Amino acid sequence: MSKRDLKKYLAELNKEQLEEQIIELYEKFSPVKTYYDFAFNPKEDKLLQECKVKISQEYFPIKKPQAKRRPKAKMRRSVAQKYIKHFISLGVDPFVIADVMLYNIEIAQTYSAQNPIKQELFFKSMLNSFEQLVHFTISNGILSEFKTRIVSVYQETMQQKWKNSYEFEILLEKIDQ
Repeated sequence: MSKRDLKKYLAELNKEQLEEQIIELYEKFSPVKTYYDFAFNPKEDKLLQECKVKISQEYFPIKKPQAKRRPKAKMRRSVAQKYIKHFISLGVDPFVIADVMLYNIEIAQTYSAQNPIKQELFFKSMLNSFEQLVHFTISNGILSEFKTRIVSVYQETMQQKWKNSYEFEILLEKIDQ
């Protein structure tokens, strides 16, 4: 069904029928429920804090009381990407989304400063996150608000001597142009 056909169909429905369909969608499909829950009660601060906790646990997992030792860090970029995609679909403020993007890289850098990382994929993944961040802040016109933190991320890659720090530098140069 095309968007035009949908509009035509909806125009033929009366108010009660529309309400019934929306309630049915709300009850039947979790993404619809999530959207309306957020639209009518946008607790962005709560979402942001929950997101940051989940991302930080990827690098610094919390030791459970009954465990003998702390669990190993999983370092999955996909956890942050899932939140970023979810926030974009909900229409969360771009400042919050950019903050999550930066936080993901910053927490990864905090981890890598304390723990030597051998996986090449980690560095490539962080470069992809950095590139996504740069493009997102530019396209949303919020680069100036995040430029200091973006430059700090680049400087940290240099300080930690990341193998792909030159590629971070190339992306940083795009900002200055």
